[in-house]
Amino acid sequence: MKALLDRARSFRRRVDFESDTYRKLAEGQFPQALFIACSDSRVIPALITGARPGEVFEMRNAGNIVPPYEQHPVSGEAATVEYALEVLDVRDIVVCGHSHCGAMGALSSGKDLSALPRVGAWLDVARPGLAPVLDRGPAGLSDEAQVTELAQFNVRVQLAALQGYPAVRRRLAEGVLRLHGWYYEVETGKLWELGEDDGNFRVHAC
Repeated sequence: MKALLDRARSFRRRVDFESDTYRKLAEGQFPQALFIACSDSRVIPALITGARPGEVFEMRNAGNIVPPYEQHPVSGEAATVEYALEVLDVRDIVVCGHSHCGAMGALSSGKDLSALPRVGAWLDVARPGLAPVLDRGPAGLSDEAQVTELAQFNVRVQLAALQGYPAVRRRLAEGVLRLHGWYYEVETGKLWELGEDDGNFRVHAC
């Protein structure tokens, strides 16, 4: 923690706050995209995208879950999506899953979460949409491969959940919003993108 505190205390000395970039930030934010990611400390949207301050509006929670709008109309997630679209007018939304996801690992393994009742209740929000994979069982896959499969399927499920939000649905119909599905591999930095044509993930060729 000391290193974090030291860097925080020296932040103003390390950054040029006299530049136009930071003066403009005081006038308002104009992000290009809403980035929905897991709260996992290894997944850093600005690092992955190279975004500078003001370029990405973030929503993070355990498992990068988007609660179905009809079932959970009042939530931090619903408020964030609504604000991003109605106020900030973002034109792109990214849902980014990742490797070694603890939330997907707990669901995949059927881990006993009785000691973590709020975590269990939160993951129950995603469980119905993930049933096609969860109910099928391991299908001969290793534990790691199961988590990867579930995390990628989860991205598809959350993109579908987004389309139940009125502001999302309206903008998609108007052709002014694009949805993107990503999968990030922590140990290699590889980024898979969900294809619009066939719904398969493909690693991005740098």
